[in-house]
Amino acid sequence: MSDTTLNQPAVLVMPPGTSDAEIEAAAARAARRRSLTVYAWRFSILFAFLGGWEWASRVKLIDEFFFSRPSAVMARLVTWSTEGTSEGPLWYHLWVTMEESLLGFFSGAIAGVIAGILLGRNRMLADVFSIYIKVINSVPRVVLAPIFIMIFGLGLTSKVALSFVMVFFVVFSNAFQGVREADRNLLANARILGADDWQLTRTVVVPSAMSWIFASLHVSFGFAIVGAIVGEFVGSRHGIGLLINIAKGSFDAGGMYAAIVIIMVVALAAEYAMTLVENRLAKWRPAPMHDDAG
Repeated sequence: MSDTTLNQPAVLVMPPGTSDAEIEAAAARAARRRSLTVYAWRFSILFAFLGGWEWASRVKLIDEFFFSRPSAVMARLVTWSTEGTSEGPLWYHLWVTMEESLLGFFSGAIAGVIAGILLGRNRMLADVFSIYIKVINSVPRVVLAPIFIMIFGLGLTSKVALSFVMVFFVVFSNAFQGVREADRNLLANARILGADDWQLTRTVVVPSAMSWIFASLHVSFGFAIVGAIVGEFVGSRHGIGLLINIAKGSFDAGGMYAAIVIIMVVALAAEYAMTLVENRLAKWRPAPMHDDAG
């Protein structure tokens, strides 16, 4: 059997004379079964991991001082949610981190897309600025945190600046590459039909690069959160990074893991929202082809 046959998704085999409504109903049932199977595996793996962690901590297979345990982490989350933290309400800390992350994400993403398209469409600009972009991109982002704090202080601006830098280069690289890989035949056909440079960019180049841009946006919000957290960890008055720093200083493993869980939940919610936006803005794209047999 060839590799092509192996990689083809499973096809519903219906008896002759089956109506379109019956075929659609069978396909819907198969899709529901597959979705339930996926969620069953996801939750099974999660429960097995948490249960194994709890068990290993209780029987002293791992040191609770360093690794805490899920029940202690959940108790800390409940306490923070209902009674607040030692540094103020949890929701205020979360709002501060989200404000920093969102401002850094949107400013970095917009600047990255614009710069990527400009340099991707202009060879001279790309040749001139490429060396500077490579040099700046080679600097580890984490070492910029104390520099930004010295320049902008402990407030919002330093965290936004670090999130901006974390996001910009990821989005810029994808936008630039997406523009460079636009279909040459489509560009030539649009030129023949009389499209000028602006029309060419708006109607051909940008839609061609959308998949690259959205791929970068999916991961760049996580980087924006990382930038905000690292900035708060180095120096801040509020934020989830501050809670992690305080928990670290008091050897509170449960508090550190509780803060990490909050960050994970926020990142997953942002990923879901990004997927919804992508599906709405890119309805013209064909559905992705999967190599599994489901």
